[in-house]
Amino acid sequence: MSDLSRVALVTGGSRGIGRAVAEQLAADGFEVYLTYVSRPEEADKVVASIQEKGGRARAFKLDSGDRDAIAAFFKDEIKGKVALEVLVNNAGITRDGLMMRMKDEDWDTVIQINLTGCFAFLKEASKIMGKQRSGRIINITSIVGQMGNAGQANYCAAKAGLIGLTKSAARELAGRSITVNAVAPGFIKTDMTDELPEKVVEAMLAQIPLNTLGQSEDIAAAVSFLASPMAGYITGQVLGVNGGMYM
Repeated sequence: MSDLSRVALVTGGSRGIGRAVAEQLAADGFEVYLTYVSRPEEADKVVASIQEKGGRARAFKLDSGDRDAIAAFFKDEIKGKVALEVLVNNAGITRDGLMMRMKDEDWDTVIQINLTGCFAFLKEASKIMGKQRSGRIINITSIVGQMGNAGQANYCAAKAGLIGLTKSAARELAGRSITVNAVAPGFIKTDMTDELPEKVVEAMLAQIPLNTLGQSEDIAAAVSFLASPMAGYITGQVLGVNGGMYM
């Protein structure tokens, strides 16, 4: 295994939190494989940014809702070709709406990508890491998976389910020296929050004891720690990065 490249796989790694995580793990010395679904130009920017700093990265178009495609990706690009040391399940979507008006397809799609897709990546990664008898799996959940949020029943259910998956996988894989943890971001400054009305942002800040929105880099730092040797005795945990909004 020592002759193989040390790879960290980051799903949904072309923008926002995923991009910050990919860039941080590259700085930590991993070759980063990042996945995306649309906007290949954004994925290319992340790869170029990493390479400009002396790191290594590759981007792959891969739908997190397609189990067969995920299995094929691991067979074609991972198994026997690299040492998969880290998996970060970050890919996700929202299809918000009140429960009484929520379309069945919006429920199904969010669960499929945000929860079932994470399971598919985790399942494939665990086979490889199990043979290596080492690995770090980090699932990006959300503060709303812990406390709920009106208008996001599908998203909250998926993120809460991801916490249960994290704990179950941690118990199953501990015997092979694989740790499984989750990071639960609070309100993070993104392109979306930049477009919110000032009053909405003020209402959000009023709920946060630190009185500021988080940055994508805050999440990347938490992932970096959980992926490092320093976190070797931590598994089955949910690390909240939320400014104290949920304790």
